[in-house]
Amino acid sequence: MLLLRLSPHPSSVMGFRGFCLFLFAVLALSFEPWLLKSAELTCNSIDLRALTGFYNCVDSEIAGTWNKTASPDCCSWTGVICDSSTVSGTRVVGLELGSKRLTGKICESLADLYHLRVLNLSYNYLSGSLPAELFKLQNLEVIDVSNNDFTGSINRGMCRTSTGIRVLNFSNNHFSGEFPKDLANCTSLQYLSFDKNSLSGSLPESIFQLQNMRQLHLQDNWISGLLNNGFGNLSNLVKLDISSNMFSGDLPDVFGSLTKLEHFSANTNLFTGRLPTSLVNSPSLQILYLNNNSLSGSINLNCSAMKNLVSLDLGSNLFHGPIPDSLSFCQRLTVLNLARNNLNSELPNDFKNLQALTYLSLSNTSLVNISSTLGILQHCRNLSILVLSLNFHDEEIPDNVNLQFNNLKGLVLGNCKLRGSIPQWLSSCHNLQLLDLAWNHLGGTIPSWFGKFESLFYLDLSNNSFKGEIPRSLTLLQTLISGNISLEEPVSSFHLSIFRQGGGRGMRYKQISAFRPTLDLSYNMLQGPIWPGFGNLKRLHVFILKYNNLSGPIPDNLSGMSSLEVIDLSHNKLLGEIPLSMGNLSFLSAFNVSYNQLCGEIPKAVQFDTFPDTCFVGNIGLCRALCTCEPEQPPTHSFREKKTKIIGLPFGIGAATSFVLTVTGCFMSGWVLSKPKKRKNTVTRIGH
Repeated sequence: MLLLRLSPHPSSVMGFRGFCLFLFAVLALSFEPWLLKSAELTCNSIDLRALTGFYNCVDSEIAGTWNKTASPDCCSWTGVICDSSTVSGTRVVGLELGSKRLTGKICESLADLYHLRVLNLSYNYLSGSLPAELFKLQNLEVIDVSNNDFTGSINRGMCRTSTGIRVLNFSNNHFSGEFPKDLANCTSLQYLSFDKNSLSGSLPESIFQLQNMRQLHLQDNWISGLLNNGFGNLSNLVKLDISSNMFSGDLPDVFGSLTKLEHFSANTNLFTGRLPTSLVNSPSLQILYLNNNSLSGSINLNCSAMKNLVSLDLGSNLFHGPIPDSLSFCQRLTVLNLARNNLNSELPNDFKNLQALTYLSLSNTSLVNISSTLGILQHCRNLSILVLSLNFHDEEIPDNVNLQFNNLKGLVLGNCKLRGSIPQWLSSCHNLQLLDLAWNHLGGTIPSWFGKFESLFYLDLSNNSFKGEIPRSLTLLQTLISGNISLEEPVSSFHLSIFRQGGGRGMRYKQISAFRPTLDLSYNMLQGPIWPGFGNLKRLHVFILKYNNLSGPIPDNLSGMSSLEVIDLSHNKLLGEIPLSMGNLSFLSAFNVSYNQLCGEIPKAVQFDTFPDTCFVGNIGLCRALCTCEPEQPPTHSFREKKTKIIGLPFGIGAATSFVLTVTGCFMSGWVLSKPKKRKNTVTRIGH
């Protein structure tokens, strides 16, 4: 059973890359005079010495061009940008060394590039700490050291000398210690990112003085304390992301001052209380992520004012119902997640007006009346992913043939205890890629028209009461045979998460196409054979048929499932041997055929040697070596037992008596002949 949960992904209306491309373009225009005279450039000796020192501390693919013997003009080296219009002649003003596979550390010699304006070392493997001298360069405007392995605390004294810095990007490193408190001098700062580090402490007052700030990224740290009202001073803020920290208390009612704010993410914190009035009336907001907090009260968004709202995630909070009719006025909404709140109501009829909606999750909201819900949502013509799990308990799944979801790609109705059979209207969902109906009380047979879903690659019908044979048409699923599962995603700003009932580990994916292709029909009452045609599903990764009444042999053709990682056929009535060709499944990491009626040798393959004995127990005669399916011996009592045990007191007394009488008779007759003992064949078997 799948439960899909949305969690914000750090994307932006105006992302960092777009922002920097704009900024670099502006800087490039300022370099235009020297671009026209590039043939005349000559590397300054001070800059050459600084670059040579930097080069001696790192290792990468730039080594071929950074050679002062072969090319003494450093202005021709990879990633080096020079400007001939400076007062002191031609000087290095930029280092564009992103994604150059740099390793090692940054030497202090880099701080001798006195005219440096842009330093881009992002997406490398650099480690160690940042030299404090680097922040004393007076002309610096951009520092991007994101996506490396830097450690230590953030340097003190930033912007004391480099007052013109506009971009500071330290994201996705291992910086630790308290959040830097001396940012007041960074008055030109427009973009600041410390996300995905280990910074702690509270936010300093100095950060609220940076009135030119447009984007502030602090997500995925350990920053704590209250969210200060000072945020209202950042009047030019376009994006604010403080998600995945330890902020607590109420959200400040300062959003009326943030008239340019388009993106606000504060999910996965400890916020409490109600939604601030200024927030739910913000006309500029396009993206609002507040999931995974302890916010309470009613969902009182004023969609008449929030006309630009596109994505809303209020999941996993303490909001109470009913679901407000007013949400239907947010007609630009493409993504809506209200899951895991106590809304306890029917879906408002006006939701049919959300024509732009592509993703909707109302999972675990005590939603009632599945017939009405589906009848309303079919009018949302662009709906692509619908998650309604853990609702509608004990209701009957509607079989209204007039229901139409023509654009539906993912439907999750797991763990609802729904009654009835698989409805006919599902057959018209021609674009379906993912279907989860697990953990219900559905019965009848699995319809043969499932095989007509050309895009279906994830099907979970486990933990129901389906009977009859597995439809042979499931062996014809085109996407699992040869299709491309990397399809266009309707939701790029969210993560989809799977949670399995019974304490299983959750899995987290950015998009539907990241789900492992799966057929799970376990825990039903299916009978008949496993069709050899399943071997055609070369794209299938997970194949689970455990706890049914399947019979017959394991088809040798299953070895054609070349992408298979997991196969579980346990607790059925399968006969014969495990096909030796199964040993050719090179990606197989989990295999279970326990509690069937199998016999013979287990395939001699590297991966099969790693599977524990519990994967084979409960069969009549499986063994690791030297056995066949002929019932020559009764099954042994444990997998590791090497000799047949004959147990019983009467048999023991009789055997001992016979032995004594036989030996006595031989001696009395004078016929004593010594015979060599026969060695018993040692056979390792799988016990019951």
